[in-house]
Amino acid sequence: MEFNCLSLFASAGIAETFLEKHGIHVKVSSELLHERVVIYRHLYPNVNMIEGDITNQKTFESVIHEAKSQLCDFLIATPPCQGMSTAGKKLKDDPRNRLIIYVVNAIKRLKPKFVIIENVPEILTTKILVNSSWISIPDYLDNKLGRNYVFNKNKIVNSMNYGVPQSRERCIFLLARKDMKISWEFPEPSNEIITMRMAIGNLPSIDPNVTDISKEERDKLFPEYEQKRLAGLAISPWHCPPRHKLRHVIAMMHTPEGHSAWNNKIYYPTLADGTRSKGYKNTYKRQWWDRPAYTITKYTSRLGSQENGHPGYPIVNSDDEEKRIWSEPRTMTVFELMRLSSLPDNWNIPVETSSNLVREILGEGVPPKLIESALLSLEYELNGRTQI
Repeated sequence: MEFNCLSLFASAGIAETFLEKHGIHVKVSSELLHERVVIYRHLYPNVNMIEGDITNQKTFESVIHEAKSQLCDFLIATPPCQGMSTAGKKLKDDPRNRLIIYVVNAIKRLKPKFVIIENVPEILTTKILVNSSWISIPDYLDNKLGRNYVFNKNKIVNSMNYGVPQSRERCIFLLARKDMKISWEFPEPSNEIITMRMAIGNLPSIDPNVTDISKEERDKLFPEYEQKRLAGLAISPWHCPPRHKLRHVIAMMHTPEGHSAWNNKIYYPTLADGTRSKGYKNTYKRQWWDRPAYTITKYTSRLGSQENGHPGYPIVNSDDEEKRIWSEPRTMTVFELMRLSSLPDNWNIPVETSSNLVREILGEGVPPKLIESALLSLEYELNGRTQI
């Protein structure tokens, strides 16, 4: 299987991690945000990355020109999902929802043999305004491309069923040009689930970097802090202590695996003045070792965001909240998130990159093992297993 590929809305190139090993050679890519372009160019120095707004006619024409010159016959597009996601405001006229129009225009101009379009499941019910009429995105895609392309039937997939230790539901359109005479579907979901224990259970323990106390106070609270920090850095520069406030750390120290600190009677989340704060029940919550991770979001640096807590280990395992002490009162390290996103340990992003930027990119990116599953299916079909 050998194809030249155009990647639209490429971000830092997470979706493309395993493309090359399956004969998908990304030749041209496009991304708006400069800080992501920097990472992309570091990871893929041989790809012609075109930085700019694809809704700008000059930028769009430049992308199409370069893709044609490179004979791109494969296209992958991962347009921003914030306008559709349940985590966003879901404004009816969010301009980001209309970016699918530029994907369609690129497909019509290039006529690639195969196309992957990835987004959140809400894309199936999102409508955009086209020629003064509201039309659902699936109907728009079918109207514009259905004459020349076969669409996959099963578009909603969960990454945990495809070798990713994270429950992340996505909508992925797989398009095969009709003259290729194949049907392209995802493989059947696997029952072999990779748990958090299997993915990150062998990593060194890390204590949090408590930012609002002195070094002496921190060392009294976590006597092995520095030893653990160095052990983590020996694994990866990204396996380093997340930064947290003392009051949040204390609450999590008394919170067991799978539970939220909101359930505690004494050690619950507080404001700076010590009064009980307010929040959702799925915040300040530890995950479960023997399940896949919850969906990774952009805000994994925050214990006060949804289900970001490390599962931890019992130091003093007790039903008595005051006696109970659990390790890892923190969020995941960036390295742990990489593994939970199915990225390789040697994912070579620049070490000077802001950890918050990396967390944001991971929260927005599609797990590459999920894309790889689609490619494995395509390889199988191209070997003549299924004809239509």
